Amino acid sequence: MDEHPLPATRPGRLMAIGGAEDKTRERIVLRRFVELAGGRDGKLLILATASELAETGERYSDLFRELEVGKVAVLRVADREAALAAGPEVLDLLAGATALFLTGGSQLRFSSALGGTPLAAAIRRRHAEGMVVGGTSAGASLLSEHMIALGDSGSTPRRRLVHLAQGLGLAPDLMIDQHFRRRDRLGRLLTALSYNPTPLGVGIDEDTAVVIEPEGTMRVLGAGAVLVVDARDMRFTNSYAVRRGQPLAMLGLKLDVLTTGCGYDLRRRESLPPEKTDVLVLREAAAALAEP
Repeated sequence: MDEHPLPATRPGRLMAIGGAEDKTRERIVLRRFVELAGGRDGKLLILATASELAETGERYSDLFRELEVGKVAVLRVADREAALAAGPEVLDLLAGATALFLTGGSQLRFSSALGGTPLAAAIRRRHAEGMVVGGTSAGASLLSEHMIALGDSGSTPRRRLVHLAQGLGLAPDLMIDQHFRRRDRLGRLLTALSYNPTPLGVGIDEDTAVVIEPEGTMRVLGAGAVLVVDARDMRFTNSYAVRRGQPLAMLGLKLDVLTTGCGYDLRRRESLPPEKTDVLVLREAAAALAEP
């Protein structure tokens, strides 16, 4: 692994996709990921551990080849035994990759297979060195540190509506949920934030994505919307007191609904209309280039 170091600059960008992204028409979200991966100069790895379907990795491989990424390969890690047995050849693939794509499926399938393994540590290390990481559906939730693992649908937060697990921790300040509007997941995101108000809650619609810049901004693209819930200043919740299945009180939440082009300043916890997002991203890019 260490025999093939890449230039250490800054952490790589992240892309969280709400699932069911367009794969046959304009493919706006997937095209953007190919750009982030380096386009025709990119070297993309696909990790389909979260999926029970063996063909999932190959399907995305074909899609990315159609979109003319430079090189693409499927990293075959089906279960924990395979993750623990991952040898130098697997770590070498990661060492040379410009981007990693996590497919959908089951968050728990992924976390139980890779949690605490050298492979998971290598993914985190390569992202810190600049590798772009994207995930769709379950793969998007995996980017969080406190990950929504499973839960029920419904718009009202309720006691024990959601279960959390450890994610990859690449976006430690965010708690990401996906298929958000289609599967009516507002209640489970709010319930999770009642347990832990520190991270921002991010609910992403299908065929919609957020791109997270290492400087601390987030931009939306795609056909749907992204709901951002800031519970940091929540002044009251009774989540600890009510019985299982009962609705929760949550007072003092801040909520923003972002559509394509809108952004969010993660450090200031402030939503940005499209024109201000462009200015902020350019300013931060210029500052990054000016660093010695």
